[in-house]
Amino acid sequence: MTIPEIQKKIEEGLPGCTVEILDPYRDGVHIKAVVTYQGFAGKGLIEQHRMVYATLKEELKEEIHALALETRSE
Repeated sequence: MTIPEIQKKIEEGLPGCTVEILDPYRDGVHIKAVVTYQGFAGKGLIEQHRMVYATLKEELKEEIHALALETRSE
């Protein structure tokens, strides 16, 4: 799965969010998603991360090996 595909999948799962994908090691494996979403307001960090992980449920089983998250509400 490519970085643009991951970004698109998150954006589709959390309509109205903005997603920035970082690949600090430039290996396409150890990536970080910075997700800003109004729907995170009032939710704890764990719940916010679960919301993002839910958009990538199948991909996390086999295709994505290391995904760090940073979540922000607008």
